[in-house]
Amino acid sequence: MRAHRNNPDRGWAVFGFALAVAAALPLAAVVWRAFAAEGGFWGHLAETVLPRYVANTLWIVLGVGAGTIAGGVGAAWLVSLCRFPGRRVFEWALLLPLAVPAYVVAYAYAGLFDAAGPVHAALREWLGASGAVSWYPNIRSLWGAILVLILVLYPYVYMLARAAFLEQSVCVLEVSRTLGLTPWGSARRVALPLARPSIAVGAALALMEALNDFGAVQHFGVDTFVTAIYRVWLARGDATGAAQLALLLILFVAALVWIERASRGRAAFMHLSRRYRPLPAYELKGWRGIGAAAFCFIPVFLGFLLPAAALGVWTIDQWSAAVDQRFWRLALNSFVLASGAAVLCVILGGAIAYALRRGRQSRVLKGAAGVVGLGYAVPGAVIAVGVALVLGGFDRFVNSLSGGTALWLSGGLFALYFAYAVRFLPIALGAVESGFTRVTPHMDDAGRMLGYGPGGVFRRIHAPMLKGSLLTAALLVFVDVMKELPATLMLRPFNFDTLAIRTYEFASDEQLKLAAPAALAIVAVGIVPVILLSRAIAKARPGMVAEPAVAVSAGTAGAPAPAMRPT
Repeated sequence: MRAHRNNPDRGWAVFGFALAVAAALPLAAVVWRAFAAEGGFWGHLAETVLPRYVANTLWIVLGVGAGTIAGGVGAAWLVSLCRFPGRRVFEWALLLPLAVPAYVVAYAYAGLFDAAGPVHAALREWLGASGAVSWYPNIRSLWGAILVLILVLYPYVYMLARAAFLEQSVCVLEVSRTLGLTPWGSARRVALPLARPSIAVGAALALMEALNDFGAVQHFGVDTFVTAIYRVWLARGDATGAAQLALLLILFVAALVWIERASRGRAAFMHLSRRYRPLPAYELKGWRGIGAAAFCFIPVFLGFLLPAAALGVWTIDQWSAAVDQRFWRLALNSFVLASGAAVLCVILGGAIAYALRRGRQSRVLKGAAGVVGLGYAVPGAVIAVGVALVLGGFDRFVNSLSGGTALWLSGGLFALYFAYAVRFLPIALGAVESGFTRVTPHMDDAGRMLGYGPGGVFRRIHAPMLKGSLLTAALLVFVDVMKELPATLMLRPFNFDTLAIRTYEFASDEQLKLAAPAALAIVAVGIVPVILLSRAIAKARPGMVAEPAVAVSAGTAGAPAPAMRPT
């Protein structure tokens, strides 16, 4: 009986269950408050603005979904299976828009392309005021928000589709060529179906980020559920109305996840061959090569180079006015928040990953990991509402016992760290779990034979081998917290701002040039994980060797690819 009580695996199961309960509390609070019988806001919402929120959200889902799939899959196929000028550069450059938050691109585009921007001024000078104004599109619109979100989010589809293409077997592609398919036919009939699960996951991630966006749609004047939640929560102080909107947004996300899984059904896409050779590189010459280079250059230019250049010019112009003592104080605040959240998520993610490793057959731990993993799919504004409801309820309970009016948990940094842990813990958990796949169970057995307990095995064996995964997890969480806006905006303590909030406040006051230094700092930090992602994807193909791919002319449609040395 004593051994049963001291069973460490049971302790890990209890820990995982407690962590899952903590992660689920904000969502449970949102659902509970949404059905609370308080006020008549729901009827007013349904009669007035709800149809507009639903319509705008649906248009964003359809537009961003179509745009990211077309751009991401097309670019991934070109850089993975074709040879054209600049391909090596585009392999990593196509990931650069991931470093730029959508709201930063929106602010840069508003400063460049709205009616008071330099592009419109140049058109007025060239064509005359009436000629330019009559047909010039308004960037601050629904289509402008969709365009910005496509430019920022297509890398999700690109990186997963490219990884899927790199993992495909040459044998399958060669068989399709011997059956008379052209390179384009082989891509449509063979490569795309094999990559379909990865493409679906990438599109789902892009759409979840689009539904989570606040800064871009708010700046462009597009009413969505996220902007409505912020407005109802802070402007009207209506917790029930915000919870009702949050619940609808959760239903949108759940429907998106269900559609992604239902689209795959019970189909499985597997490679039966264990022989991995360098993929054929179809050589694109003449106008085909120029077209491929242009297709890859346009999203890089519009999604990264153009906004980064605009921010750089504005930063130089406003350096003395914007980069002051307050700027560095906000940079320190951002660093404290991001580094603290990174350490917290890595500790919790590492602990639950270790618990999963020890209790492989524990349904409780598997269920807990599934609940924790839901956090990244839930928009930050929804998590902020849930955290505020939970911590506010705790503060009211404590104050009812003590007779005080203090904000014990909801008024400090604890609320922000709680929200960040719920939202970004799945990133750390996934990175650490991936690292554990390289640690075989035999190493654990060897450590126990040497007399190490569970803590000693982790400290002496696991930690050195997981160093890279732990650092990667910390870096990814750090960057995500640096650019996170809606949860920070809704939960930050009084008089505690960050670089993201400074960017938002200047942009809201139409002082876009003053917002540039803080925005550029966020972009600079975001480039680091992009480099790591690019290197990881490049090494994704099993059996890679350091030798150039054999080029296959796109003009020889019916000829099989030349034989290449197996690895």
